[in-house]
Amino acid sequence: MSEKIVTVDIGGTHARFAIAEVEKGRCVALGEPTTLHTDDHASFQTAWQDFEQRQGGTLPRAVAIAIAGPTRGDVIRFTNTPWIIRPALIGEKLDVDRYVLVNDFEAVGHAVARVDDSYFERLAGPDEPLPVEGTISVIGPGTGLGVAHIWRDENSYRVQATEGGHIDFAPLDNIEDAILARLRKRHRRVSAERVVSGPAIVDIYETLAALEGRPVTPLEDKEIWTRALEGRDSLAAAAVDRFCLSLGSVAGDLALAQGAKAVVIAGGLGLRIRDSLIGSGFPERFVAKGRFEHYMASLPVKLITHPQPGLFGAAAAFARQYG
Repeated sequence: MSEKIVTVDIGGTHARFAIAEVEKGRCVALGEPTTLHTDDHASFQTAWQDFEQRQGGTLPRAVAIAIAGPTRGDVIRFTNTPWIIRPALIGEKLDVDRYVLVNDFEAVGHAVARVDDSYFERLAGPDEPLPVEGTISVIGPGTGLGVAHIWRDENSYRVQATEGGHIDFAPLDNIEDAILARLRKRHRRVSAERVVSGPAIVDIYETLAALEGRPVTPLEDKEIWTRALEGRDSLAAAAVDRFCLSLGSVAGDLALAQGAKAVVIAGGLGLRIRDSLIGSGFPERFVAKGRFEHYMASLPVKLITHPQPGLFGAAAAFARQYG
């Protein structure tokens, strides 16, 4: 018998809500999402009430919540919004009987484990479905660099969120040496996230400008991404190509460290630069692991194209816990 629940994906800027349907441990349907700006609401509870009114004043008495940050502790605080969540009070404040609270990238891991094969697009390696057994690495460049891994067999799976985005960045050529040198002026230790994340495009862009002796007007990261993807700035386009190379290197490192049998690139940024990834040197960098090149070339590397993996994955996490 199926059950309807509310599923929520809370980031620093937006909170997305939807009604999902779960059955026998799976999310079987996801309704049209409603996106609310966190700045427009004093608290998560008032945003919840806004969504409730948009749904006619009544919501299911169960909720799955994905949060961009740690989910442990008596009080959960958000980095870019004054919202807080007290897990012990979720039932009372939201008038629900059951809830699940997961990290946002953990939710993405649940989505990778549960969405249909049609939501994956090949980036590198053999063109075959994700394996039904073994470890799948999940890597998501966005505001930071999300990393998780899934272990599954034919009957079950487990998702492990990690802090893999904070491994050391290892340059592979002179340009990446220059990017690293630039970052080392501000950071004693340079992690992969400093080079492979949305905001990192600024340092890549400005490093390339310096190497070419170009004067450059400081730009926000969003403007650089937009200029590159719209074809309005050749230097921005070169920065995106360089980003794709570095993402390939980091994804390969993580696959080796996690013993992966496949890799999935996730996140809104990954989906946004899909065409750039496909046409870039990402595949060559992914396999460039010396004595392990043959092994790396055997791994399927996919891009998840589901439009709302956070919402779907949170609902899947709920279904798995209560199914």
